[in-house]
Amino acid sequence: MAQTGANMTLKQRVHETIEHNALFNCFLITLIILNVLANALESVPSVRSQYSVFFNYFEAVSVMIFTAEYALRVWSCQGSRFKYAFTAYALIDLVAILPFYVELFIPGDLDLRTLRIIRLLRFLRVLKIARYSETLQLFGRVLYKSKAALVVSALAIFIILIMSSVLVYYAEHVDNAQAFGSIPDALWWGVITLTSVGYGDVYPITPLGKFLGSIIMLLSIGIFALPSGIITAGFIEEIKCEDIICPHCGNKITSKDDH
Repeated sequence: MAQTGANMTLKQRVHETIEHNALFNCFLITLIILNVLANALESVPSVRSQYSVFFNYFEAVSVMIFTAEYALRVWSCQGSRFKYAFTAYALIDLVAILPFYVELFIPGDLDLRTLRIIRLLRFLRVLKIARYSETLQLFGRVLYKSKAALVVSALAIFIILIMSSVLVYYAEHVDNAQAFGSIPDALWWGVITLTSVGYGDVYPITPLGKFLGSIIMLLSIGIFALPSGIITAGFIEEIKCEDIICPHCGNKITSKDDH
């Protein structure tokens, strides 16, 4: 049973605050969103040149806050700190602050491409929001529990993509070599066709190619609905299985009809 009031140690108080305090969580969510917006605006040359000082200060202050949060989470975690440091959320927290320190301590040793990749990692801070949102955590649990079915559906989509692209390639590559000159070119057509995007940059012109394309388009309607159905079923199952506390006896029940 959780300790409350004067019985709680400093470590427990810190853990309770950073894990369950709504005001603290709202502050961090707001800071994360502002960071993502700032990083996006900083990519605009005119805005970056005019407000570079502000962006630098805001980045420094944000990283100090995220660093303090990370340190407090590691210090106040329940159980082994070493094990906690390698959990998914802890690694996300670390990646969120790491680019700043890499740029700070070895700025002269990085080429432009490496620097851009490091700065791009700052956008991973948006993943920290999942820690503070029960809805996103629910979505993560649904994906994890449905992973086997999702892998099977992804495999089915991949097989259909390969088969349809190869068939259309052999139907088109003689008369339409510019668009279907290779199987990778046909794969690009297969992706935009199966996803119903249809850019119109690549399309079949032969009767057989058009026939195959029509069949593939109709097939894609059903095959891409499959993952959506799996996720929807997973949400329904997860919501049904959530523990419900009986207001009369305080016991946990799996559904309202069980009590």
